[in-house]
Amino acid sequence: MNYPTDLTDEQWSAIEPIIKLMVGNYGNRSIWPKRELINAVLYLTKTGCQWKMLPNDFPPHNTVWSFFRRARDNGTWQLINAELAALSRLQDGRKADPTFSLIDSQSVKTTSASDERGIDGGKKN
Repeated sequence: MNYPTDLTDEQWSAIEPIIKLMVGNYGNRSIWPKRELINAVLYLTKTGCQWKMLPNDFPPHNTVWSFFRRARDNGTWQLINAELAALSRLQDGRKADPTFSLIDSQSVKTTSASDERGIDGGKKN
């Protein structure tokens, strides 16, 4: 069964090399394709359902959890996020990496003054 959260072929082709590089096959113990495992993780994160409530169309929740945990621990999710952000920037006609960042100076000013004024901004006496 297809779900709205499932990866498209284009999305899968963008992250497949990262998945193969970072996650590996761990001795090919899993009979589940990596794309199905990713689709299950995407379903879980989008719907917010409990791991044990994962629909039967997906791999068993223990298998999905193990895949998710390994990918989290070895930095796969962070690498995918960085790669997709760079691709998005390139599609928008910008450089892959941002060239600068902004800091809100007002936030910096208020943090040091809060000790003197308290959390109510000095309104209560």
